[in-house]
Amino acid sequence: DQVNERQKGLAYSIQSFLCNAGSLVGYLAPITLTAIGVSNLAPIGQVPDAVTYSFYIGAAVLILCVIYSFATIREMPPKEYAEYHGITESQKEEKSGMLYLLRHAPKTFWTVGLVQFFCWAAFLYMWTYTPGAIADTVWGTTDTETEAYQTAGNWVGVLFTVQAVGSVLWAIVIPRFKNHKVIYALSLLLGAVGFISTLFITDKFVLFISFLLVGCAWAAMLALPFTILTNSISGKNMGTYLGLFNGTICVPQICAAALGGVILSLLGGRQISMLVLAGIFLVLGAICVSFVKETYPEVQDETVME
Repeated sequence: DQVNERQKGLAYSIQSFLCNAGSLVGYLAPITLTAIGVSNLAPIGQVPDAVTYSFYIGAAVLILCVIYSFATIREMPPKEYAEYHGITESQKEEKSGMLYLLRHAPKTFWTVGLVQFFCWAAFLYMWTYTPGAIADTVWGTTDTETEAYQTAGNWVGVLFTVQAVGSVLWAIVIPRFKNHKVIYALSLLLGAVGFISTLFITDKFVLFISFLLVGCAWAAMLALPFTILTNSISGKNMGTYLGLFNGTICVPQICAAALGGVILSLLGGRQISMLVLAGIFLVLGAICVSFVKETYPEVQDETVME
């Protein structure tokens, strides 16, 4: 809420870059700990030390980063914030509940939310069904008790690491596009190609290409929806709308999880079909981007913009 209009796209892309860089470190932590001698084996029903210590390290990093952010980030005083966003005295006195704000939300809120629905449903299916899908197509097994299935599960961690790398790299590319809708739709289509291509790939290394492309969609999902939304709402209700907008992340995943088993049965029971469906969802999301109209309610003078 302190970034000017010209820098919002860059700011959210930096945020996307940092999120994915953190994901990359997290995915590599168990492998790295195992390489330096921490046990990756455990009795049935217990968690290996390499995984346990990874969570401890993640918790420590999270706490330290929160403390650092809390101690160093300077928020605008209310008066300065109001002047920056052009909020008048009468507007400050207005009391608007969440239901009121939802009823009067800008069209952008709902159109971007529609895109979000398809995107987050797609990634919920990726997180849920990739291990079984890759075990089937690459290792030729659907038996969860076999060593091959467990090996496939370990390889999925590598693939998700590749996805994080793709996201980090694509997050650098996104700000170079002035048209947010073009890069948004393009990113989702690249991710769709990545998902659908897994149906035809039986080499575990060639799958790197698929998940690099999936990473492009993920980078866009972390940056562009919030860039477009915050450009369309005033500073007065920015925080509330961002909170409400998180519903477009949670609700799609709840719906996708509730219907996943039924859909899997209808598609014949092969988990790879769910990754193809995820790709179709991203195509639908890219089409829905065309319904988004980016608006700018606040007109700030050039001294602020610069």
